[in-house]
Amino acid sequence: MSEKKPTASSSPLSRAADRTRATEQSQQHPLNPNSEVHGHSLSELVGMRRTGVHLLRIPPGKESFIFHSHQLEEEWMYVLSGRGIAEIDDTQHEVGPGDFLGFAAPSVGHHLRNPFSEDLVYLSGGERREMEVADFPRHNKRMIRVGGTLSFCPLDQLETITLPDSKD
Repeated sequence: MSEKKPTASSSPLSRAADRTRATEQSQQHPLNPNSEVHGHSLSELVGMRRTGVHLLRIPPGKESFIFHSHQLEEEWMYVLSGRGIAEIDDTQHEVGPGDFLGFAAPSVGHHLRNPFSEDLVYLSGGERREMEVADFPRHNKRMIRVGGTLSFCPLDQLETITLPDSKD
Protein backbone atom coordinates (compact mmCIF):
# COMPACT_ATOMS: atom_id res chain seq x y z
CA MET A 1 0.00 0.00 0.00
CA SER A 2 2.83 2.34 0.74
CA GLU A 3 6.10 2.99 -1.05
CA LYS A 4 7.83 4.17 2.13
CA LYS A 5 10.36 1.94 3.83
CA PRO A 6 9.01 -0.09 6.74
CA THR A 7 10.17 0.90 10.18
CA ALA A 8 11.34 -1.58 12.76
CA SER A 9 8.63 -2.58 15.20
CA SER A 10 9.12 -3.42 18.84
CA SER A 11 6.64 -6.30 18.46
CA PRO A 12 5.90 -8.93 15.82
CA LEU A 13 2.22 -8.74 16.89
CA SER A 14 -0.25 -6.21 15.53
CA ARG A 15 -3.60 -6.40 17.31
CA ALA A 16 -6.87 -5.94 15.44
CA ALA A 17 -8.19 -3.70 18.22
CA ASP A 18 -5.42 -1.20 17.44
CA ARG A 19 -6.42 -0.93 13.77
CA THR A 20 -9.49 1.26 13.25
CA ARG A 21 -10.85 3.38 10.44
CA ALA A 22 -9.37 6.36 12.26
CA THR A 23 -5.87 4.87 11.87
CA GLU A 24 -6.26 3.80 8.22
CA GLN A 25 -4.02 5.15 5.50
CA SER A 26 -5.74 6.28 2.29
CA GLN A 27 -4.35 6.21 -1.22
CA GLN A 28 -5.44 7.22 -4.69
CA HIS A 29 -3.56 6.35 -7.87
CA PRO A 30 -2.50 9.61 -9.59
CA LEU A 31 -3.60 8.33 -13.03
CA ASN A 32 -7.09 7.23 -11.87
CA PRO A 33 -9.41 9.83 -10.30
CA ASN A 34 -11.84 7.03 -9.28
CA SER A 35 -9.15 5.21 -7.28
CA GLU A 36 -9.75 5.17 -3.52
CA VAL A 37 -8.25 2.58 -1.19
CA HIS A 38 -8.15 2.65 2.61
CA GLY A 39 -6.34 0.30 4.93
CA HIS A 40 -3.39 -0.81 6.98
CA SER A 41 0.00 -2.13 5.96
CA LEU A 42 0.14 -5.10 8.31
CA SER A 43 3.70 -5.94 7.33
CA GLU A 44 4.93 -2.42 8.11
CA LEU A 45 3.22 -2.49 11.51
CA VAL A 46 5.45 -5.42 12.53
CA GLY A 47 8.62 -4.24 10.78
CA MET A 48 8.67 -6.60 7.78
CA ARG A 49 10.81 -5.39 4.87
CA ARG A 50 10.82 -8.06 2.15
CA THR A 51 7.10 -8.87 1.98
CA GLY A 52 4.15 -6.51 1.84
CA VAL A 53 0.82 -7.56 3.40
CA HIS A 54 -2.06 -5.08 3.48
CA LEU A 55 -5.61 -5.13 4.86
CA LEU A 56 -7.51 -2.96 2.37
CA ARG A 57 -11.01 -1.78 1.60
CA ILE A 58 -12.47 -0.16 -1.49
CA PRO A 59 -15.64 1.89 -0.85
CA PRO A 60 -18.72 1.42 -3.05
CA GLY A 61 -18.29 2.93 -6.52
CA LYS A 62 -14.49 3.19 -6.24
CA GLU A 63 -11.51 1.30 -7.72
CA SER A 64 -8.24 -0.06 -6.37
CA PHE A 65 -5.57 1.68 -8.38
CA ILE A 66 -5.28 1.34 -12.16
CA PHE A 67 -5.14 -1.49 -14.72
CA HIS A 68 -1.49 -2.59 -14.61
CA SER A 69 0.95 -5.47 -14.88
CA HIS A 70 4.13 -6.25 -12.98
CA GLN A 71 7.42 -7.28 -14.54
CA LEU A 72 9.37 -8.28 -11.41
CA GLU A 73 7.21 -8.44 -8.28
CA GLU A 74 4.51 -11.04 -7.69
CA GLU A 75 1.20 -9.87 -6.20
CA TRP A 76 -1.84 -11.55 -4.63
CA MET A 77 -5.28 -10.66 -3.26
CA TYR A 78 -7.68 -12.58 -0.99
CA VAL A 79 -11.25 -11.29 -0.64
CA LEU A 80 -12.56 -11.19 2.95
CA SER A 81 -15.96 -9.50 2.51
CA GLY A 82 -18.04 -7.64 -0.04
CA ARG A 83 -17.96 -8.17 -3.77
CA GLY A 84 -15.91 -6.69 -6.56
CA ILE A 85 -15.05 -6.97 -10.22
CA ALA A 86 -11.56 -8.23 -11.00
CA GLU A 87 -10.41 -7.39 -14.48
CA ILE A 88 -7.75 -9.90 -15.54
CA ASP A 89 -6.38 -9.32 -19.02
CA ASP A 90 -9.51 -8.48 -21.00
CA THR A 91 -11.96 -10.53 -18.90
CA GLN A 92 -14.08 -9.35 -15.97
CA HIS A 93 -14.79 -11.69 -13.05
CA GLU A 94 -17.07 -11.07 -10.09
CA VAL A 95 -15.17 -11.92 -6.90
CA GLY A 96 -16.34 -12.40 -3.32
CA PRO A 97 -15.35 -13.81 0.07
CA GLY A 98 -12.80 -16.61 -0.16
CA ASP A 99 -11.71 -15.82 -3.74
CA PHE A 100 -7.95 -15.64 -4.28
CA LEU A 101 -6.12 -13.88 -7.10
CA GLY A 102 -2.42 -14.51 -7.70
CA PHE A 103 -0.24 -12.78 -10.25
CA ALA A 104 3.12 -14.42 -10.98
CA ALA A 105 5.71 -12.10 -12.53
CA PRO A 106 5.71 -11.10 -15.25
CA SER A 107 1.98 -10.77 -14.75
CA VAL A 108 -1.04 -10.24 -16.92
CA GLY A 109 -2.79 -6.90 -16.62
CA HIS A 110 -5.21 -6.66 -13.71
CA HIS A 111 -7.39 -4.26 -11.76
CA LEU A 112 -10.01 -4.41 -8.99
CA ARG A 113 -13.11 -2.24 -8.66
CA ASN A 114 -16.18 -2.09 -6.46
CA PRO A 115 -19.42 -1.24 -8.30
CA PHE A 116 -21.51 -2.69 -5.44
CA SER A 117 -23.19 -1.09 -2.40
CA GLU A 118 -20.89 -2.34 0.39
CA ASP A 119 -17.16 -2.06 1.05
CA LEU A 120 -14.93 -4.61 -0.68
CA VAL A 121 -12.43 -5.79 1.98
CA TYR A 122 -9.40 -7.88 1.06
CA LEU A 123 -5.87 -8.82 1.95
CA SER A 124 -3.27 -7.89 -0.64
CA GLY A 125 0.41 -8.59 -0.71
CA GLY A 126 3.52 -9.36 -2.61
CA GLU A 127 7.22 -8.94 -2.90
CA ARG A 128 9.12 -5.79 -2.02
CA ARG A 129 12.12 -5.77 -4.29
CA GLU A 130 14.56 -2.92 -4.57
CA MET A 131 13.45 -2.46 -8.18
CA GLU A 132 10.09 -2.94 -9.95
CA VAL A 133 8.82 -2.29 -13.45
CA ALA A 134 5.07 -1.94 -13.96
CA ASP A 135 3.15 -1.18 -17.14
CA PHE A 136 -0.03 0.89 -17.40
CA PRO A 137 -1.01 -0.05 -20.97
CA ARG A 138 -4.24 1.99 -21.10
CA HIS A 139 -2.25 5.09 -20.23
CA ASN A 140 0.73 4.20 -22.43
CA LYS A 141 3.11 4.40 -19.46
CA ARG A 142 5.80 2.28 -17.87
CA MET A 143 6.82 2.92 -14.27
CA ILE A 144 10.30 2.07 -13.07
CA ARG A 145 10.88 2.12 -9.31
CA VAL A 146 14.38 1.93 -7.89
CA GLY A 147 14.32 2.26 -4.13
CA GLY A 148 11.96 5.11 -3.34
CA THR A 149 12.33 6.85 -6.73
CA LEU A 150 9.65 6.47 -9.42
CA SER A 151 10.24 7.22 -13.09
CA PHE A 152 7.67 7.08 -15.90
CA CYS A 153 8.22 6.77 -19.62
CA PRO A 154 5.88 6.27 -22.60
CA LEU A 155 5.45 2.62 -23.61
CA ASP A 156 5.41 3.48 -27.30
CA GLN A 157 8.81 5.18 -27.06
CA LEU A 158 10.72 2.31 -25.43
CA GLU A 159 13.67 1.08 -27.41
CA THR A 160 14.23 -2.67 -27.20
CA ILE A 161 17.66 -4.16 -27.76
CA THR A 162 18.19 -7.92 -27.90
CA LEU A 163 21.53 -8.94 -26.51
CA PRO A 164 23.41 -11.76 -28.22
CA ASP A 165 23.58 -15.05 -26.33
CA SER A 166 26.80 -15.28 -24.40
CA LYS A 167 28.61 -18.58 -24.72
CA ASP A 168 31.41 -19.12 -22.23
